Amino acid sequence: MKKLCMVLLCVLMLAPALGMNNTRDKEEKEGDMEEFEEVVVVDNEECAIVIKDVDPDDMWGYTLKAQLENKSADKTYMFSAKSASVNGVMSDPFFATEIAPGMRANKDITFDMDDLEDIGIKAEDVSDIELNFRVYDSDDWSADPVYEDVSHVYPLGEDNATAYERQAQDTDEVLVDNDMVTAIVTGYRVDEIWGYMVDIFLVNKTDSTVMFSVGDAAVNGYMADPYFANSVDPGKCAFESISWDNSTLEENDITEVEKINFTLRAYDDEDFAKDDYVNQPVALTPTA
Repeated sequence: MKKLCMVLLCVLMLAPALGMNNTRDKEEKEGDMEEFEEVVVVDNEECAIVIKDVDPDDMWGYTLKAQLENKSADKTYMFSAKSASVNGVMSDPFFATEIAPGMRANKDITFDMDDLEDIGIKAEDVSDIELNFRVYDSDDWSADPVYEDVSHVYPLGEDNATAYERQAQDTDEVLVDNDMVTAIVTGYRVDEIWGYMVDIFLVNKTDSTVMFSVGDAAVNGYMADPYFANSVDPGKCAFESISWDNSTLEENDITEVEKINFTLRAYDDEDFAKDDYVNQPVALTPTA
């Protein structure tokens, strides 16, 4: 009994000190964080977008807290991100919302961190978020947008912005690497939902949006169209996949993918008159 009393007494004596240490640790952690300065993306006669804060630890992912305003008297506007990137890597956020005439709304712009963490970008590493915002009339898609432009958010300060650099791997299969674009096959895998997938790393070295696509695709000698067409913003990179669904393979009695053929094409998505950056046949042997 005496020993038990002594233990309880020690616990009671240590509790305040532990509480003080926890409070101090929390205060030090908050003190180390740079205070976020809100970013006014746009504030014109038709609309306003202001990034009020960031929440790296939101349960849904890395989140920007945005305040949106529709200044129109009679039109409903759709606020969306046409494209976005994190540290130079293309990443689609969860964001698209309608705002009624004359109204405001507080909305989240959220990035799923799972794929970014897979390539080494953690929440605390996010230093440069680029968003291509687009605001337009929800009831008239043919009308010109009331706002469309690129804006940056620097959670760690603009001076601390960094760009992602992928390290080459021994297993890489370089399909093309010229002055305009790079395309590298990084691996092969089977996904229960998406089917057979060829993972590919894309780089756009130009100052225009580049569209990457494939044509005349075949698997084991059977024509089979995959799901793949991806645009990459100027100066950005992307991790994407060329995928064939299971039903396509089953229709051709393909149980093991032994060879893949297609024509890889990359071109200026803003000027179709330009020559292709690449238009060449590709032959892959996943089982080799």
